[in-house]
Order: sequence, then structure tokens, then C-alpha cells
Amino acid sequence: MPELPEVETILRSLEPKALGCKIQKVAVLNAKTVKKPDPASFANCLEGQEITGFSRRGKYLLIEIGVSWVLVVHLRMTGRLIFTETDAPCSKYTCVIFYLDQGKEIRFQDVRKFGTMHLLPYREVDSFSSLSVLGYDALDPQLSLEIFRSMLKGRRGQLKALLLNQSFIAGIGNIYANEILWKAGLHPGRLADSLKTDEQKRLYQAIKDVLKMAIKHRGTTLRDYVDGDGNRGEFQNLLSVHGREGEPCPCCGNTISRIKQGGRSTYFCVYCQK
Repeated sequence: MPELPEVETILRSLEPKALGCKIQKVAVLNAKTVKKPDPASFANCLEGQEITGFSRRGKYLLIEIGVSWVLVVHLRMTGRLIFTETDAPCSKYTCVIFYLDQGKEIRFQDVRKFGTMHLLPYREVDSFSSLSVLGYDALDPQLSLEIFRSMLKGRRGQLKALLLNQSFIAGIGNIYANEILWKAGLHPGRLADSLKTDEQKRLYQAIKDVLKMAIKHRGTTLRDYVDGDGNRGEFQNLLSVHGREGEPCPCCGNTISRIKQGGRSTYFCVYCQK
């Protein structure tokens, strides 16, 4: 599933090309993708409108439409948003096409068809259930070390599960949770309220450092993810532990281990993350 760095990379690749473009027509090829309103109303509301802004909250991409609407997109497992020429070959997995002026399109492709789109009035965005439950965005400038420490107070859950909890901190998924905990030198099963002051600081800094580095390298492509231009990410070449079971730890050289936590694979070094 695309995580914060992938969604941010898609935003940065789409914004300079699509901002200011007019949506001339919308084709909904998979009705299940459009959750609100119904597909016909969805298309009617968008046609003739201008794309006026892009933003992100956690793993959600928000596209501002005209002065009244916000399109909230969640890519789920295999969703892609591709900016392309109208005459480019169309994938059989295309679910929605936004026909823009000047012979351009944005195509939403989704092999598994779990991705979602909600078209909301501006006034309803902050109260939208999927967004209102989110915690601080992991890269929110207002998320200071002091606030982060206060968020950890009374949290008895394991660190890996806590990082994946979007109501605690938004944008981190399995890949980056593994990388963050390795960089912080913290065991994924460690209880959050047992962290010492210096360990809290290490975790906070690791969150910022790992996510920013992943954005710099345009995200992680393990299978389906590509940016808005259809290009693969590069951060998979820099992963320290994720997906590297049995390989040497980049820090100490000992073997990387894998365990299951909450149905997900956790990769870590038993020596660096005791």
C-alpha cells in the first residue's frame, strides 16, 4: 500500500502539470471506486471545473476542484494516479478517467480495485470520518518533540502497532515502520510507555529522517507503486531491513530477522534493536 512518501511523491509529480487544468469530462469505468456521490453526480459536479490545489493528509491525497469541492483519494493497495496524453494506451485496470484540456488526462488505475474517491464540499472535509480520525501527519511541522512525547504518555501498546495506528500518527505503513524502528534502534515489540527520554527523541527523529529520505528518493516500489508520471520509486534500493530477512544488517552485519505482528511481517535486527 502506498504510504506517506509515495502519496507525497504523487502529489509533487501531479501538481505542476495538473494545477490550473480544466476537467472537461469524467468517465467512471468502475462504479465501486466512487464512494460519494453516485458516479453520475460525481461526473456532473466535476465537469467544467478547474483543478485549483493539491494537498495531503497522511495517506490521503486531496485535490481541490474549483471553489466548492475537494476530491479525497485513497490509493489503498494498488491505486495509481497517472498524468498522461489522451492518445496514450489505456490500461484495462483504469477505473476513472479525468479528461483535461490541452489533450491531457489523469487516469486512476487500480488492479485490486480497493482504491476510493469521495467528492466533498469544502465545508465537509474536516468532518469527513476518514480524515477526522487521523492523528498528526507524520511530517506536520507543528508536530514537535514535546508534542510527540505527550502523545506517548499512557500508551501501553507495542511500538510497531502504534506507528501503524493512523489515529496516533498519520502516514506510516508497514515498510516505513520497520525502517523507522531500525534507525531508532528500538525493538518493534517494545512498549511505548517504557521509552526513556533519549529513546523518545531517537524515535521522533527517525520518523522525520526516514520519511524525508524516502520522499527524496521518490518512494518505494516493491510491486505496483509509480508516481504521477508512471515512474517507479527508488527507495527500495536503500531499505535497511524491510524485506531483507536473512541478509546482513547494514549497521552490525548480523542477520536480519522476521516475525509476524498483527498479521504483518516485521523485519528487524535482534542485535541493534534489543
